[in-house]
Amino acid sequence: GAYVLREATGKVETVIAKCAVLLATGGAGQIYLHTTNPLIATGDGVAMAYRAGALIANMEFIQFHPTTLYSEGARSFLISEAVRGAGGTLKNLSGERFMVDYDAERMELAPRDIVARAIDAELKKRGETHVWLDITHLGAAAKKEFPNIYAKCKEQGIDITKQPIPVVPAAHYSCGGVVTDLDGRTNITSLYACGEVAMTGVHGANRLASNSLLESLVFAERSASKLLSTQHSALSTSPRIRPWDDSGTENAEEWVVIEHDRREIQQLMWDYVGIVRSTYRLKRAERRLRLIRKEIKAYYRRTKVTIDLLELRNIAETALLIVRSALKRHESRGLHYMLDYPQTDKRLADVDTTIRRHLTKNNTSTKE
Repeated sequence: GAYVLREATGKVETVIAKCAVLLATGGAGQIYLHTTNPLIATGDGVAMAYRAGALIANMEFIQFHPTTLYSEGARSFLISEAVRGAGGTLKNLSGERFMVDYDAERMELAPRDIVARAIDAELKKRGETHVWLDITHLGAAAKKEFPNIYAKCKEQGIDITKQPIPVVPAAHYSCGGVVTDLDGRTNITSLYACGEVAMTGVHGANRLASNSLLESLVFAERSASKLLSTQHSALSTSPRIRPWDDSGTENAEEWVVIEHDRREIQQLMWDYVGIVRSTYRLKRAERRLRLIRKEIKAYYRRTKVTIDLLELRNIAETALLIVRSALKRHESRGLHYMLDYPQTDKRLADVDTTIRRHLTKNNTSTKE
């Protein structure tokens, strides 16, 4: 079962599963400064499963969409690859088209990971916050061809028929997650996972859009069918579930300090664990994330939980899992690009990066 925070009352309730628990909590894009993910994509399922002792794999493979609308203070909005397919060109803030320096043959039509790395390189080289995606050559036809993008940009004061679109790469999809078999079962008895929270193996080191439908729809159906057709005995064999421990008092002044950790984690992950990585950057991020996680854990243990605190705790845990996974893979493969190891190691083609928390009798607190 699970301890569940009911938002309406602010109380934590104990929910006992009749046969099994199925995780379908989505992705973890909110760990990064820029993301196409909704606000609730804070890596909750991965963090919870890891703390329970589930096997986690391939967290280093984070797909970044190369072009999302850049607007300070506004939610990221995905600018479709179809815009580049229709002849849109990428330019730096000086108006120079730069893809020729990174993939002279395919230019803007290169695969997502190559375009994202090119934009990232330009931003780091020039110290700029975004690049331009220019589709003004279509003129008024751009409004008809891309009505949703036109309307969203117009809200931000940008007329795409006359002005280039400010864009920046953003965290888009997590290819790793909680390891499952073909029926969604994890290594923990009666715990299932499906969708983006799961690592089914269908993505490998990069993501094809159609595979997300496979992972979400097909594996969800298989998990549900298996769950319903299998006789589980979790309820009769489970140890007595202790009441939730909500002792402690909330210190509003201290929470103000802790709350800043979310923004710091997002900036750390963007700067050091983003599209292009290095051992130096990853170790720097790991040191800081371990300290932040320790601060959050100490605060969590002595106060009543809230949605913000739970999400912050899970963001910190999942961010550290990504860093630890990235440090384990000494090569560049798919979405994981390392400056120290720019080549792909053929010996690692079928090797998953796995992490598992080994539980002890001391890992039994009702606030774990």
